[in-house]
Amino acid sequence: MVDAPVQNTNKPPVQVLVVEDDPFLSKAYKVKFEHEAIAADFATDGEMALVKVKDNKPKIVLLDIMLPKKNGFDFLADVKKDPELKDIPVLILSNLGQEDDIKRGMELGAVDYIVKTSMKIQDVVTKIRKYLV
Repeated sequence: MVDAPVQNTNKPPVQVLVVEDDPFLSKAYKVKFEHEAIAADFATDGEMALVKVKDNKPKIVLLDIMLPKKNGFDFLADVKKDPELKDIPVLILSNLGQEDDIKRGMELGAVDYIVKTSMKIQDVVTKIRKYLV
C-alpha cells in the first residue's frame, strides 16, 4: 500500500493579490513581499485576476488598470458587484494618473489610487499593511 502524498498545509493564506502585467514590476513586488513576509499571489491579466480573487479571497488587491483581456476598471466593477468579494479592498496602482482615471477608480470602489511613478515599493507595503490586520 502506497501512502498518499502529504500536502503542505503550512502555506499561509494569500494576503495580497497583485494584478500586474509588467514582469519586472511583478518580480519586484514578489521579492519585496517575500522579504516582508507578506503572502502574495500574482495575476497578469484581468480575467486571471477575477478567478484568483474568487478562489483565494485575499485581504487586499493591488490592481493595475492597463491589463490584457479585462482592464482594471472592468475587474474592479466585477469585484464590487459580487456580494462575496465586494468588501475586499482594492488599491489601484497605475501609471494612469489623469484626474478622470483617478475619479473613475474611486467611484468604482477602490480604497486608494496610487500613481506608480510617484510611489516607492516600500511606500506601497506601508499602505497595504493597514489592511493586513
